[in-house]
Amino acid sequence: MADNARAKKLADLIREVVAQKLQRGIKDPRLGSHVTITDTRVTGDLREATVFYTVYGDDEDRAGAAAGLESAKGVLRSEVGRAAGVKFTPTLTFVADALPENAKTIEDLLDKARASDAKVREASSGAAYAGDADPYRKPDDEDEDTTA
Repeated sequence: MADNARAKKLADLIREVVAQKLQRGIKDPRLGSHVTITDTRVTGDLREATVFYTVYGDDEDRAGAAAGLESAKGVLRSEVGRAAGVKFTPTLTFVADALPENAKTIEDLLDKARASDAKVREASSGAAYAGDADPYRKPDDEDEDTTA
């Protein structure tokens, strides 16, 4: 079992090598400049690496990028092995990152909250106090009550 620092360093190296190879070395048109490597995680035994990626485009572009990454997996793994210099090169698994969908969901929820706040602000703009503006008694008020 490797220590966490070594796994983290290997994950960072894998992320950099895969990103550079996708940008410069792979000539697959499905893996153009619209694929971004967002994160990499390596298991504790350094045998498996999960590479998270996002794709700028529609569902067709995402499907094409997934197929392109699967076909380039061997080339990318050999490049990682060359750069890492470890005894066993980890197997690469590519997973589409859910970050853009999560961000869109959060933005939608924030928009709903802003709309709700605007409705409350609009409803309370012409409102008045139910009683006096200052409902608390003051010492001058007590003197008037006792004399009356």
